[in-house]
Amino acid sequence: MQFSLWLALAGAGGLISFTPGAGAINTMSNSLTSGFRRSIWGILGQQAALVVHVVIVALGVGVLVASSPVAFNVIRYAGAAYLVYLGIRQFLSKPELDREQAAALRNEPTWSMFRRGLWVNLLNPKAIIFFLAFMPQFIRPEQPLLPQYVVLTSTVVVIDILVMWFFFALAAKSFQRYTHNARGQKILSRIFGVLFVAVGILLALIH
Repeated sequence: MQFSLWLALAGAGGLISFTPGAGAINTMSNSLTSGFRRSIWGILGQQAALVVHVVIVALGVGVLVASSPVAFNVIRYAGAAYLVYLGIRQFLSKPELDREQAAALRNEPTWSMFRRGLWVNLLNPKAIIFFLAFMPQFIRPEQPLLPQYVVLTSTVVVIDILVMWFFFALAAKSFQRYTHNARGQKILSRIFGVLFVAVGILLALIH
């Protein structure tokens, strides 16, 4: 891949990562509840989903999903329902001020965080459609394809990790002072709950 083309890819990847969405909300929520350092596990789960999306598109399955309203809608509504479920659970969660309970919350198993991040991004058919439109701009069919896909995937994943961890997860730290009392915890839970539900509804309604 030519350096100029890679620069364009990196710029586009950065803009995409900075666009707020379910992944950003999930990252900020993890950073608040489990801490900045451990929020990386949810981010890695989200990246695993991105790799799956790239593979799906590279294998041509993305074309099938894009051309099949039934398949697209099944995935779309499943993703929307999962985000709404996360939002309702977050909204209804009670403040955990007890030290033991708070410690348990901050020590959520890494696999649980990874799995939630995976499903947040995986159940998003818009990502498949996006990569279906995005990837051909940076792939040269006359050149070996595998190295190009590796460079594209690595670039998008690394940029997204950096943006999620050092922008959105760090941004959540500015809300940290609200986690020290019941009222602040309740407000934050409701804010993130509403955001998850809103993204889920938009995913279901926007075509």
